[in-house]
Amino acid sequence: MKALVSIRSHWGRAAALLIAAIWLAAAPTRAADPIKIGMSMALTGGLASGGKVMLITLKMWEEDVNARGGLLGRPVQLVYYDDQSNGSLVPGIYTKLLDVDKVDLVVSSYATNVAAPAMPIVMQRNKVFLSLFCIALNTEFKYPRYFSMHPAGPNPKPAFSEGFFKVAMAQTPKPETIAIVTADGEATRLVTDGVYDNVKQAGLKIVYDRRYPLNTTDFSPIVRAVQASNPDIFFISSYPLDSVGMLRSVNEIGFKPKIVGGTLNGLPAPVLKAQLGPALNGVINYEFWLPTPKMAGAAALDVIKRYQERARGEGVDPIGIYVPPWAYSFAQILEQSIVGTNSIDDGKLADYMRKATFKTMVGDVKFGPDGEWEKGRMLTVQHHGIKSTDIMQFKDTTTMTVLDPPEYATGKLIYPYEDAKK
Repeated sequence: MKALVSIRSHWGRAAALLIAAIWLAAAPTRAADPIKIGMSMALTGGLASGGKVMLITLKMWEEDVNARGGLLGRPVQLVYYDDQSNGSLVPGIYTKLLDVDKVDLVVSSYATNVAAPAMPIVMQRNKVFLSLFCIALNTEFKYPRYFSMHPAGPNPKPAFSEGFFKVAMAQTPKPETIAIVTADGEATRLVTDGVYDNVKQAGLKIVYDRRYPLNTTDFSPIVRAVQASNPDIFFISSYPLDSVGMLRSVNEIGFKPKIVGGTLNGLPAPVLKAQLGPALNGVINYEFWLPTPKMAGAAALDVIKRYQERARGEGVDPIGIYVPPWAYSFAQILEQSIVGTNSIDDGKLADYMRKATFKTMVGDVKFGPDGEWEKGRMLTVQHHGIKSTDIMQFKDTTTMTVLDPPEYATGKLIYPYEDAKK
């Protein structure tokens, strides 16, 4: 009997060891833990027109990377929460991402107002922070692990309007006076700080200068006051909904200075262009990238095409020539940094990003001081020939002329503004 018990005990131990060996052998083949990339995202509120498009594009990148086997042998997983375009919600979201969700890396939401509030949390944790479409965000923070996906260059405040004033002052007769209106928000104030530098350099006289509250919905009184000052140039620094409201008021009142435009945020998005229709004719504004032969490669056009398929029925920009190439390039920089360092260590990634030149679908990107681009590449454009509110007329550059920089220019300014309205 004792012998039988001994045999059973022996076989029991052997079976246990066999099961353990099988389990250990199988363990490495289990799916690796994902690399979690966390962010807040403007999915509702005033910035949602860009935030939703950014998220759709980032999900495309996530699928592409995972189809190639992930990064470092691990799948990639985006973790995000709606910041409602409200900066006050952002610190709590990033704290949750890092403390509860235990994300490996963090990136920004869409635009300055909902990226800036994340900076104190990011800095406290020594995390790399890559932002999209943020204006001079690191000017005050001086955080060495911050990097900006924005083509304004090393001096973003004046760079945002530099092309505008270069074009304006090349006209005959030269404009002499300017009126400036600014939405009282962080990004728009930063732009106007740079405008003052360019105005001084151009020798223009400021005849009107006002900041308006962010909750403004009726822009007619502002435009009438500007009209009364009789400026040659009307420069507007606004947020997306304000941009539409301000230009509608300009048209309704019949105000026709020599030049109208500025930094009208949101207007590069075809959805907002369509809301304005012919009211956009003659307006000078910025663009970050356009599908012109000099700028658009096959990879960018492919992303735009795939985005258009995803966007159907989603209630978002159906064209995708504004945010998608940038959002995908934003992700490419993170991907190339992880591959280049073979790591997700924030310190190693930051060191790599400071030195590398990244190959992206919007062109080569190299970061300089403060994490801004080493060399800027902002476009200044004029809108013209818009006949209706059909969004499909904005699928290419037939209703826009690139005015600056010269190497990307496709034509000359129609001057004065009234002539472009005809």
